[in-house]
Amino acid sequence: MISTAEDAGGRVSIEQSRFAAPTARIEQAGAICLCTSNGEEWSHVLLIGSLRNGRWGIPKGHIEAGETSREAAQREAFEEAGIKGVTLERAVGTYSYRKEGTSAEYCVAVHLLAVTQIADDYPEKGLRRSRWVPIDIASREVVQVGLRRVLQHLIKTSVTSILPAVVSSGLVR
Repeated sequence: MISTAEDAGGRVSIEQSRFAAPTARIEQAGAICLCTSNGEEWSHVLLIGSLRNGRWGIPKGHIEAGETSREAAQREAFEEAGIKGVTLERAVGTYSYRKEGTSAEYCVAVHLLAVTQIADDYPEKGLRRSRWVPIDIASREVVQVGLRRVLQHLIKTSVTSILPAVVSSGLVR
């Protein structure tokens, strides 16, 4: 698992990450939604535009009371993009960031989600831009450095190669 911290502009800052204590720590969960394209196994990632600034990221949001990070990642993927699928129980990485105008630190547990269905209707339909891109392009286009590192780690370790066995086993939903 990889973990990193960054500021609102996507810059990793020794001064800020080491010395400036956040006023609050907000736990979030995100989903790296993977799908097949032209017969290639799990080669494309869903990127979602932020509502605040339009920058590219993944579906993510707060973990609600009584919810696991995996459940929150699944819920956010559906709410933001209509994505349903098989989600790995264990997070494949984490990253932290701060939003402009707040001193809160947002800590995101990132889960892999193998897409099995895309709904026609979902809560945030029409509110966000979205697009499917190859995983290597996603690792360059996401704005948050920590998320970029998680994606690069997935590419290097071929974690996505375990998804077909997980999906076919039916053990994780």
